[in-house]
Amino acid sequence: MPYLAKWLFISSVIGTCIGIASAIFLLTLDWVTDFRETHLWLIALLPLGGLIIGLLYKHLGKDIEAGNNLLIDTIHQPRTTIPFRMAPFIYIGTLVTHLLGGSAGREGTALQMAGAIADQFSKPFRLSESERKILLIAAVAAGFGSVFGTPLAGAIFGLEFFLIGRLRYDALLPAFLSAIIADLVTKLCQVQHTVYQIGFIPAVSVLYLLYAILVGIAAGICAATFSRTIHYINSLFKSKISYAPLRPFIGGVIVALAIWLMGTTKYIGLGIPTIVQAFHEPLPAYDFLLKMAFTILTLAAGFKGGEVTPLFFIGATLGNALSYIIPLPVGLLTGMGFVAVFAGATNTPLACMLMGIELFGHECGIYAAVACIVAYLLSGRTSIYQKQMIGEPKHSRFASLKGKRMNELE
Repeated sequence: MPYLAKWLFISSVIGTCIGIASAIFLLTLDWVTDFRETHLWLIALLPLGGLIIGLLYKHLGKDIEAGNNLLIDTIHQPRTTIPFRMAPFIYIGTLVTHLLGGSAGREGTALQMAGAIADQFSKPFRLSESERKILLIAAVAAGFGSVFGTPLAGAIFGLEFFLIGRLRYDALLPAFLSAIIADLVTKLCQVQHTVYQIGFIPAVSVLYLLYAILVGIAAGICAATFSRTIHYINSLFKSKISYAPLRPFIGGVIVALAIWLMGTTKYIGLGIPTIVQAFHEPLPAYDFLLKMAFTILTLAAGFKGGEVTPLFFIGATLGNALSYIIPLPVGLLTGMGFVAVFAGATNTPLACMLMGIELFGHECGIYAAVACIVAYLLSGRTSIYQKQMIGEPKHSRFASLKGKRMNELE
């Protein structure tokens, strides 16, 4: 009972704070997105915005530049308190990125804001090192669950994302409590989450499960390609451009020129309209490749945001493209791709299964599970989070990799 009471109180406090922060972030993100779409001349300022973000982090944010990887490192080896300025810095950087036409997401921002806010309570609550780890896991769960409106998936994501192949059951209660409370608070702030609908889901059969495996294979290869390429391009920027603020400036020039040459804003920002459209009608088969290119350039150059919503776009449009060769309903293929590419890129298959059920309904559960598991296995030794630690290898043949970080395998 004391344990339950303690974590109910702590989860209520951090869940409320993170829920309010997520609501403010989502509402302002919608505003800047709408403003950009009605003032397209702002895209010409993307290089200048990149320079400002680069200067901000170079002079005031060097110790928080690692972002999500800093959260993972702190969960594994807690040191000093995560600076609170991580929250406003990533918030401002993400809004600037979206306002001026970068291709980025919102998950990274939500997690970093949540971690920075929650860690400020570790000293007032007199938490031990082990309890502080649980606090940060619960914060990640709250940030993810509230920003996407999927508290169950958020809770499991918080337990999965830092340690591949294992869950910390001592953090189970705080993770679920924090995610549920944060989601409720965000909804009380009148935030409307996007609704995705799969029109028809056929009864499960052996043939259809084989098709789901094919979707998982494609998603796993796509996720691995995304992860490897974004790390490679990031390293290329760092090796060729020694002055850090110039990297997002140069990246901004490339992205802005590409938008101008293509004459469309379809592949920048979150891309929510295209994701919704993918559930209902066939789209050009190359959409996922172009979104991948824009996102990799934006984030590898040093702009701020997250990878997950672009990964939803990439996965959804990949699934949509597979409808040209796989005889399943386009909505179901889109939904499987949506969660499976995310599962492969983050090594969080359980969270992605739950996300599929929360977003699309329980009827798609088996299809989503098969696609997510196969994508997780096929993505191999890659991840968008380089500081993830291998708690249990994906295959017994690789037992020697246990305890290693993903960046140590490259």
